[in-house]
Amino acid sequence: MPEQQAAIQLSNPPQIDGFQVRFFRDDTDFVAMAEIFTAASKALAERNITTTKDIQRQYRNTPNTDLYKDLVIIEVDQQPIGYAFSRWYDETAGNRILRAIAHIRPEWLNRGIGHAILPYQEQRLREIHAENPTSNTPFFQTYGFDRNPYSAKLYQEFGYEPARQGFSMKRDLSQPIGSQELPAGIETRPSPPEVYRQIWAADAEAFRDHWGYSEPTEADFQRWVQSPFFQPELWQVAWQGAEVVGMVLNYIDHNENSEYNLKRGYTEGISVRRPWRKQGVASGLINRSLAIFREMGMTEAALGVDSENPTGALRVYQQCGFEVEYTSTTYRKPLI
Repeated sequence: MPEQQAAIQLSNPPQIDGFQVRFFRDDTDFVAMAEIFTAASKALAERNITTTKDIQRQYRNTPNTDLYKDLVIIEVDQQPIGYAFSRWYDETAGNRILRAIAHIRPEWLNRGIGHAILPYQEQRLREIHAENPTSNTPFFQTYGFDRNPYSAKLYQEFGYEPARQGFSMKRDLSQPIGSQELPAGIETRPSPPEVYRQIWAADAEAFRDHWGYSEPTEADFQRWVQSPFFQPELWQVAWQGAEVVGMVLNYIDHNENSEYNLKRGYTEGISVRRPWRKQGVASGLINRSLAIFREMGMTEAALGVDSENPTGALRVYQQCGFEVEYTSTTYRKPLI
């Protein structure tokens, strides 16, 4: 670990007594990061509950990063009130994505911190891009939940434009559930450890034509299997012979349900491989998942979707009874 304990000098620091930004030090910073992320989510009613272990697993398994250079902690009077993370990856569509992520405790929003941190992140991302040459077209990228009244204004001030919108959807499980039938010759099976890699590969193949896709790495696989949302006993995976056809990688966020007194299951990781699309596989697997959650005593289901998903997923989810709960936006601007 490099010795980088001095405060980082920002070109436009906010007028806040005791304000400073420093580099990530060690795993003890993950404790504060989890608290910050959860507090920021609660303020926007996003209901994300993140533990220290979750944050540690996520950041220790993120490819193309040096935590001691790319992760910074934002403090007031030496108490963490936010963090910012910069990373890069290449999309198969030919873009180099230079991604800036920041989370601030809600009581410190609209105090000039974003205006100070975003230029710092852009400069760091320029350095990262120079250190990793590519012929791909480079874009700065960030995102914001549309419930946040400040994020869109901030990004637009810095020249970012909306590139894509995502929908968070939910479904009342007291309502009737549609057909659970699958096409002839296709069946669901349990998912023991020996098929994890095959399911992972099939999911990656199915998502290759999606906006923003990049080839997953071994670090991504490890983060996936170590996640608390990795719950194969709840999955609905369709097979035809030895071939994975499609899947819904269901899970329950027990921390979220406890914190918010919910009974919610997630029908996420929904994909169908190209030869089997438009045959009712996705809707059959989703409806089977809804029935399982209802049998478990869940009262609602939720998922996220790209509003312009090229496979028509939004229409399928609406037909299965899901409605939009809130939206988020991905913002981009070209690196000049």
